[in-house]
Amino acid sequence: MKEEIQKELENHIIPFWDALCDYERGGFYGFESYDLKVDKNAPKGVILHSRILWFYSNCYLALKKKEYLEKAKHCFDFMKEHCVDREYGGVYWMTNADGSVNDSMKHTYCQAFFIYAMSSYYNASGDQEALELALGVFETVEKKCVDSVAYLEAQSREFELIENDALSENGLMADKTMNTVLHLIEAYTELYRVSKNEKALERLIFQLKLTYDKIYDKEGSKLLVFFDKEMNVIGDIHSYGHDIEATWLLDRACGVISGDIGEKYIEGFEELKKNISEMNRKIVQNIAKTAYRDGSILNERENDKINTWRIWWVQAESVVGFLNAYERYNISEYKDISLSVWNYIKEKIIDKREGGEWYSQVDENGAPATFKPAADPWKCPYHNGRMCLEVIARL
Repeated sequence: MKEEIQKELENHIIPFWDALCDYERGGFYGFESYDLKVDKNAPKGVILHSRILWFYSNCYLALKKKEYLEKAKHCFDFMKEHCVDREYGGVYWMTNADGSVNDSMKHTYCQAFFIYAMSSYYNASGDQEALELALGVFETVEKKCVDSVAYLEAQSREFELIENDALSENGLMADKTMNTVLHLIEAYTELYRVSKNEKALERLIFQLKLTYDKIYDKEGSKLLVFFDKEMNVIGDIHSYGHDIEATWLLDRACGVISGDIGEKYIEGFEELKKNISEMNRKIVQNIAKTAYRDGSILNERENDKINTWRIWWVQAESVVGFLNAYERYNISEYKDISLSVWNYIKEKIIDKREGGEWYSQVDENGAPATFKPAADPWKCPYHNGRMCLEVIARL
């Protein structure tokens, strides 16, 4: 499995994204169709670029090939020049192909990925400017994107609240989402790990508490998805992919905190860590029971309707999540699930066409969704690339 996955990373995923590098205008091309045609004039997502920067930075850290760090720097140079709002703070949602602003929305989810990427690039390169940018956006989030309950989400360039349609779906308009909190945890874990910033640690613990107290459905052994301003749940949705992804990201957050604080006492942390560990155990057990089918993981449930699409990122996160659960709980079923999902990815998700990467999604018969692009503001090398890097490191 490890050998196959390292080969997939180095011989397939990385070359696909290498080919999308825009040497003329900076950054990476923002769109490639299902037919593998690149639109060189498409807008460039800031989330996409954050995920690409994270990807190449961590490929370099794992594999030590200088060309990966060069690609990371190419992405970093574009982002620091075009994605950061030097007047109002934070980062934009989207640029045009030439780097001019396309959508000036400030979304907390987008800020989180920028922090995550800059922290990793600093770790890979030692470039102090990247850490300063990460800390600057972190301070902006904590100043502009928090209310008395939790984190705000969609705001204008000047940080005025707007409708959160970028992260709402299923006919619901959510004020707050599990998804944003999860990726803030991911970002703050990395920021704290590389900077040892005490405020980042304090806010990371707040986010972990928020997850356990407000987002975790203790009766249903799952994470709630959409919320109103006061963090009251709206809708009845179970996102299988986010659940399994959350288990290992939350484990990592607790591990980074525990590994660093040593003998230092943080009131309530040991109890919180124990609660999150038990929460993760129950979530994994629930996903294995309800979402694992035919060697793969289903997408989600809305009310009584099961979405049976097999989504690329859901499969990737399941490989890592169940491998992590096997390591944590020594339950052989979880090892078997991780391996079977990888086999499913090999057979159904990997796009074997010349120049392809992974299909965005396939139906229950394994037929790819031809209406989904090969690369766009959301389709990126982050989930599948991270799967590869996690497997290589863990095995």
